[in-house]
Amino acid sequence: MLFEYSLSTPKTSFYNITTQVREAVSKSGVTNGIAVVYCPHTTAGITINENADPDVVHDLLVGLDNAFPDRPEFRHGEGNSAAHLKASVVGSSATVIIENGKMLLGTWQGIYFCEFDPPRNRKFQVKVMEDKHEHDRDGYTDAKGEFIEAVTKRARGIAEKMDDDNRRQ
Repeated sequence: MLFEYSLSTPKTSFYNITTQVREAVSKSGVTNGIAVVYCPHTTAGITINENADPDVVHDLLVGLDNAFPDRPEFRHGEGNSAAHLKASVVGSSATVIIENGKMLLGTWQGIYFCEFDPPRNRKFQVKVMEDKHEHDRDGYTDAKGEFIEAVTKRARGIAEKMDDDNRRQ
């Protein structure tokens, strides 16, 4: 199930989107699975980090600014090469495990939309996927349940053919 959210980002910052992701998980009805949070922009990203102390976001931004300052030798015409570098390092997605209907985030963890080229009107998506476990007749479980099912069906077909052949003799 795919959910899309809009976000206004007036300044360079990390915007806490944990509530929206939690909402998507809740609306999906998925009990066990994963949620992938995705940013479709090249000068923004998604990360999971501490949400208890706002100084952590400040320090992350200072660290990224120091690691990726604007440089006169950059050629990109829009003048936002540093934002592209930061977004590439942070990444465009984060995956969260869902267990018993709840996201398995650590005590201090939050999910952030990272804006590096403000001001913007942005979007992000949350894809919630349920665990699929296929059980064959004997109770074997595999992530590729359809393979086990096909092999089991084929084996049963061969056994039935052998039974028919034996009855004819």
